Amino acid sequence: MRSVPAPVGAASAMLLVGTSTAVSATIADYPVLTGQALRYALAAAILLAVVRHQRLPRVRLTPRDILLLAALAATGLAGFNLFLVEATRHAGPAMIATVVGAVPLVLALVGPLAERRRPAARTVGAATVVALGAAVAAGLGSGSPTGLLLSLGALAGEVAFSLLAVPLLPRLGPLRVAAYPAALSVPLLLAAGLALDGTASLRAPTLGEGAAFVYLGAIVTAAAFFLWYDALRRLGADRAGLFAGLVPIGALLTTVVLGLGGAGPADVAGALIVAAGVALGLRQPTAPRRALRLVGTADKS
Repeated sequence: MRSVPAPVGAASAMLLVGTSTAVSATIADYPVLTGQALRYALAAAILLAVVRHQRLPRVRLTPRDILLLAALAATGLAGFNLFLVEATRHAGPAMIATVVGAVPLVLALVGPLAERRRPAARTVGAATVVALGAAVAAGLGSGSPTGLLLSLGALAGEVAFSLLAVPLLPRLGPLRVAAYPAALSVPLLLAAGLALDGTASLRAPTLGEGAAFVYLGAIVTAAAFFLWYDALRRLGADRAGLFAGLVPIGALLTTVVLGLGGAGPADVAGALIVAAGVALGLRQPTAPRRALRLVGTADKS
C-alpha cells in the first residue's frame, strides 16, 4: 500500500476521526459499547484482508509484541471508549472534549521521554497552542469531579493509543498495528456492554444504524487508523500528536456540511489557533547562528 506524505496522512486521519462525532449522533439510541465492538470488528476484517492481499512478509509475534498489542486494545480502544461513555454521565461534552484535547501536549512531553530523548521546546510550545485551540473550539464546559477523573481516563487511553504503538510499528508495520488491537478489543467491548446494559446490548442495528457503523468501521477506523500509524512511524509521537488538535475541526466541518449546526466565533477562532500550532510545530528549526558563522569562516580560509 502506497504511503501518502506523513503530514497529509496525520491530518486526514484526525479529520476523519472528527467526523465520527456527527455520525455517532445518528446511532445515539444503539448500545454504545456494542456499537464500538461492531465498528472495530468490521475494521479488523478490512485491515486483515488488506494485509493478506498485500502479501506482506510473515512476522512472528514475540511475547512482548503480544503484551503491547493486548495493552493497546485494552487501553487505547476498549478502555478509551469505556471511560468516554462513563464520562458523559457526569460531565458535559464540552468539558470532555477540552480534557481530551490536551492529547497533543501530553504526546509532545511523554513521547520523546518514552524514546529516551529530550522534548523539543518548539514542539512542546506548538502542542500547547494546539491544545489551547482545541479547548477554545470545544468550549470550557462544566462537570463533576467524577466526570473530570473519567475524562482524564479517556485522555490516558487516547495517549496510550499512540505511545503503545510506537515500539510495535518498526516490526509489524501500520496495517498490522491497526488491525490486531481492533480485533482484540471486540470481546472486551462486548463483555463491557453486557456488564453495563445486559442482554439489551446485543440487539441488531437498524438499516440506518448499520450504514453508520459501516462508515465508522471502514473509514473512521480502518482507513484513519492506518493513516495515523503510518504517519506516527515517520513523524514520531510528538510531531504527529500535533494533528490530534484537528479532531474538533473535523467534527465542526461535518456538522456544518450535514446541516446539523453552524460555526460560531469560538469554532473559527479555535480552528485558526490549531492551524497556527500545527504549522509552528512542523517548521524545521533553522541552523544555529554560530554554526553558520563557522561555515562562513571555513569558506573564506
